[in-house]
Amino acid sequence: MLKTRIITALILVAGFIPALFMLSNTYWALGMLVISLFALYEWASMIKLTQTQSNIYLVIATIAGLFTLPLIEQHGFHLFFFKSLIVFFIATLFWSLIVPFWLAKKWFIRNKFVIAMVGLMLMIPLWLALICTKGADPWLLLALLATIWIADSAAYFAGKNFGKHKLAPAISPGKTWEGVLGALVAVTLFGVMLYFGFYIKTFAIFPALWIVTGFGVIGDLFESMIKRQANIKDSGDLLPGHGGILDRIDGIIPSLPIAIMMIYAYNYFVVVN
Repeated sequence: MLKTRIITALILVAGFIPALFMLSNTYWALGMLVISLFALYEWASMIKLTQTQSNIYLVIATIAGLFTLPLIEQHGFHLFFFKSLIVFFIATLFWSLIVPFWLAKKWFIRNKFVIAMVGLMLMIPLWLALICTKGADPWLLLALLATIWIADSAAYFAGKNFGKHKLAPAISPGKTWEGVLGALVAVTLFGVMLYFGFYIKTFAIFPALWIVTGFGVIGDLFESMIKRQANIKDSGDLLPGHGGILDRIDGIIPSLPIAIMMIYAYNYFVVVN
């Protein structure tokens, strides 16, 4: 299982990094749209939409995505970015205020339309964040994604070897506080490398990485709760050793839009003013 997981991860990275640095913003956005649609297909399956409902759901999402793509060129990147900030702000409120309460209450929403809209709330901000961050600086996107990958791997190994105290046993029995601590230690070391190796000379990088990691954990727990309510182990089987696409990106879904909001706020209120 671990061997399969590593091989799949290496293949994904081998395809992802060249695409990140070589594709134009439009082609990158199109590629990320395809991945987002696969994730929405998994979401539709998790929430038990019928085949007809799933088809309508994906057709609407596809049309909306294809309608949005030309706006990158028509509006120019900067205007597209500033309009996307509204979506990132809404996503930040959703993950900061609604999801923690949702997790605490363990809501089970049976209305399929409502829970389908939640799926769009997850994927639209992530898709726009992937476009905007790549357009601003591919290295920044790689660093943010690496933060979640490092945190996820460190949490897995720390929890497996040292985990004793359950984080949320009713939602995800395998996750532990020791795993969370391992993730925070790992991203702190990553922050040290960024601070000294890449000359990011601000100590704000450390709380920013901790916040990104924290929301990555929340995203992981949220998907785990939805899977538990659906009585399934994985969101899909597209990625051997990892499950589905949602299983691989659950920590990125909240953390990337929130990271963009933090970076924008820091630049606006601290650097500029």
